[in-house]
Amino acid sequence: GIVIIDHYKDKKYIAAIGIKENIEKIMIKIENKIEEAERKISIEKCQLKNVEGEIVNKKRAIVSNITKNKYLEAIKKIREYIYSGDIYQVNFTQRFSCDFDDDSFELYKNLREINPAPFATYLNFGEGDIISSSPERFIKLTNGTIETRPMKGTRPRGKTLEEDRILKDQLINSEKDRAELLMIVDLMRNDISKVAKKGSVEVTELFHLEEYATVLQMVATVKGELKEGLSSVDIVRKTFPGGSITGAPKIRAMEIIDLLETTTRNIYTGSIGYMGFDGNMDLNIAIRTIFLKDKKAYFQVGGGIVWDSDPEEEYEESLIKGHALVSALNRT
Repeated sequence: GIVIIDHYKDKKYIAAIGIKENIEKIMIKIENKIEEAERKISIEKCQLKNVEGEIVNKKRAIVSNITKNKYLEAIKKIREYIYSGDIYQVNFTQRFSCDFDDDSFELYKNLREINPAPFATYLNFGEGDIISSSPERFIKLTNGTIETRPMKGTRPRGKTLEEDRILKDQLINSEKDRAELLMIVDLMRNDISKVAKKGSVEVTELFHLEEYATVLQMVATVKGELKEGLSSVDIVRKTFPGGSITGAPKIRAMEIIDLLETTTRNIYTGSIGYMGFDGNMDLNIAIRTIFLKDKKAYFQVGGGIVWDSDPEEEYEESLIKGHALVSALNRT
């Protein structure tokens, strides 16, 4: 079962499937669980009031699975693949890790505060946790309309309004970032056309700038109408994984990623979301995501590499994407 909170209407719902027991008994159990949860929240609020509010920065020892020199060498290798005609773009990443034996939900709350995002997620599986502040939608299906919103192009937020304005102008006018996004838009148009009605696929938004707490992102929106007889499962089969975190052409890009990246990605660049009994779904791209297991924290960052990519700039961009994650880990 899940608890659904509608902040706009200030209402709370509890939803579950497969209930075959006596409804009255179920309702009593649910009421007891709600009361227990309310007590826990009340206790937590009392404890928070006793804290002075000072943020303790632990400055954890966070290390990458690849040296900077090897990261730069990998980018040069990708440019060789591009020059030889193998591919147009590859999303290359590095993994960071550190010791973590603290409260996973506190980490999630800190990340939400530092980097609010529309697809934030907290999943506790007992043996591991997923904490995400993803800003990117992979695929959405609503009443037969398919939507994907790939992101390409990143800049840090400015420290002043003027610096922020300059960075926005840099991003929106960057030929390299615009080309990078166009490649992925073309790839996603092709993927969606496999499950969409003929002539229904269109780009409804291109080179749109979105502002987040720590970064600026350039986004596009591609839509289409689902063919009769197909479902959300068919869409995922034909489009997963997303083009923005693989490359173009997708299969060859994935092969090159497998050759150059030294670890598998786990949940990173996968998808988190829901698939409903009403046929609708909404899935994110699991970026800006921390995976916790065996008292360790892992996260990955990277970017799309094209022919015009400058290795040093790509390396720095990958670090920018990790700033919020590092801050949340240090604060927890």
